[in-house]
Amino acid sequence: MYAPDYTPLPGSNRAYPQPERRNKLGEYTLTYQVLFAWFNMSASTRRLITEKPSEPYLLLLLLSTDLAFFMSWTLKAIVVPNLAGVSLISVEIGALFVLAMVGRTVGLYIFAMVLGALCRLCGGRGTWRNTRIAVFWGAFVTAPFGILAALILVLFTNLEASYPIFGADWISMPPYWLGVLPFVWYVSVAVARAQGFRKVSPLFLTMSVVSLVGLIAGMYFHARGMI
Repeated sequence: MYAPDYTPLPGSNRAYPQPERRNKLGEYTLTYQVLFAWFNMSASTRRLITEKPSEPYLLLLLLSTDLAFFMSWTLKAIVVPNLAGVSLISVEIGALFVLAMVGRTVGLYIFAMVLGALCRLCGGRGTWRNTRIAVFWGAFVTAPFGILAALILVLFTNLEASYPIFGADWISMPPYWLGVLPFVWYVSVAVARAQGFRKVSPLFLTMSVVSLVGLIAGMYFHARGMI
């Protein structure tokens, strides 16, 4: 059972500069907000919830993460076509694009709804909208990690010619899942803030276990050639 934090949302106006000041100083551009979120995800999520973003804006954030997801996996599959990767032809690239832009979008909406319902059962007080904001913002903030993981994999592949150890599965496989841990952590912090939980660790541990089971299952089915 989580310990709810009953601090009202939204918070004090003093903590959030007015829009005209933001524009004048340029401190609250989207780039700044992402960088700020990496160091203080809780405050960043609280600010975004306070600003009450429109649904089209949230969808734009989500679609941006879908595009990053598609780019990272396409890079892994085409630029690094090794045993750990996926050999793609044009039809499969199209399928991956549809999966990223449609399947992942619907999936994260459902994920936010289910996660919000479970948090409410554990004493949370956040709405589905606030949970949705937290999940989508967490996905957006961690999108660069997926691209970084793909670039690391490209680097490992280039190094493999001179240093064969970089071709070992225990080195080549982790970059495929490098974006998972930041996603789980930042989404956990954001959802904990949206739900009013004082502690992030219970939610983080729960999501980590679920993600670990999913990763093990994915690696198992991949080894058997089923995915």
